[in-house]
Amino acid sequence: MGLPRTYGWHILKEPLFSGTSAMTEHTTAECPYPKLEAPVPRAERENDPLTETSVAERVLLDGRFIKVVEEDVVLPDGRPSRRFGLRHGGAAGMIALGADGTIVLERQWRHPLRRAFWEIPAGKLDQGEAELDCAKRELVEECGIHAARWTRLGELNNAIGYSNERIVVFLAEDLSWGTQALDEGEHLEVVRVDLKEALDMCADGRITDVKTIVGLFWLERLLASRSA
Repeated sequence: MGLPRTYGWHILKEPLFSGTSAMTEHTTAECPYPKLEAPVPRAERENDPLTETSVAERVLLDGRFIKVVEEDVVLPDGRPSRRFGLRHGGAAGMIALGADGTIVLERQWRHPLRRAFWEIPAGKLDQGEAELDCAKRELVEECGIHAARWTRLGELNNAIGYSNERIVVFLAEDLSWGTQALDEGEHLEVVRVDLKEALDMCADGRITDVKTIVGLFWLERLLASRSA
């Protein structure tokens, strides 16, 4: 079935399913789920009834910057289960915004998906390193950029189903330009694009990297609040 495409979104012109199936049985017109009024509270809670308790852990692979672990857990209903996951030391992402309204993007090869991606500069935290210190260091190393003004945009968890990785994204402003100091074996292209073009790239699929999409969303909201 062909799907018309409009600005990155698929619009369905016909139902995906025809006839009756188990999916359509026992339905009701009333939604059974409660509606939360704004502001909706944070998801984590003390004494959370959804908690899964870890009772044993085994490291299956201890890599250079990730660990693969297997855990025995007790589910909320008391039954045993097993979880597999990746342990990651965390990272920082940087949106370098120039006085002309352009931002810095990198094009970098990501081997698990066997292709290059457009993304904001980012890097892994060294042991014991603060996120902002990592952001400043990585922006100089990858792009040769120094920034006099830094703003924390937010924190994201990009793979909650199997990893504890967290990325803190910063806005870098009042930029000065120097020379890259790439790590050995690191290869990337650095460009500047208008912020509107970067947002369009997120909408039409040219950018699919999570930290970049979320970071640009935060930046757009911040700039809107500044001009309000």
